[in-house]
Amino acid sequence: MRKGYILKKIIILVLILALPGFLYYLLTAKGKNRYKPLPFYGPKMVAKTGHKFHGKYIPDTIYHKLSDFNLTDQNGKPVSFKNFDKKIFVASFFYTNCPDICSAVNKNISELVYAYRKNRMVYFTSITVDPERDTPPALKKYSSRYETTNKWLFLSGDTATTYSLARNGFLVNAVQKNEHDFIYSDKLILIDAEKRIRGYYDGTSAADITKLNDEIKVLIAEELRKVDKPLY
Repeated sequence: MRKGYILKKIIILVLILALPGFLYYLLTAKGKNRYKPLPFYGPKMVAKTGHKFHGKYIPDTIYHKLSDFNLTDQNGKPVSFKNFDKKIFVASFFYTNCPDICSAVNKNISELVYAYRKNRMVYFTSITVDPERDTPPALKKYSSRYETTNKWLFLSGDTATTYSLARNGFLVNAVQKNEHDFIYSDKLILIDAEKRIRGYYDGTSAADITKLNDEIKVLIAEELRKVDKPLY
């Protein structure tokens, strides 16, 4: 049973590495594949713990992590970290009455959602900055434009929660300018399984969407390597 499980993981990993754009993230050292790691964004601090590398003691680094949140999805169901336990997810901000930019960003997200529709490790979230109008029923109606399945959650919460989450968690801007206008980031934000920020991408840029697609694969490979670490 264990051998079959390991073989399955190896096959998945090989398939990931075989994808053309992903090759950019590979380095070769002593005949072994090494991944070019993604950066960590946000403030960081030196931990009191450490580890040895080639006989040298190296202090561990504590990276910025999202705090847990409690929001509601388009189906009226509560959403928190429990929904993303050991999962990778891509977050974004929007509102249903925004100009064309939201449609452009969400169209690009929908293509990624489709690409990862069978992958249990990858999810997508779009958080409204206009919760007063973007109630769960309104988000449900809006989400019907896209083939969301259960991989793409449209989330709402009170502005105190969502704006704080944007600024202090995802480290992007979100503020209501007036009754009908909002200032918010159009970035897509890549979050790893440990709830750390690993990338920001222009949601309207084809080049950035391709880069995001490749870097999602990097995180998938990281997670698979954790499971089968003794093999590598």
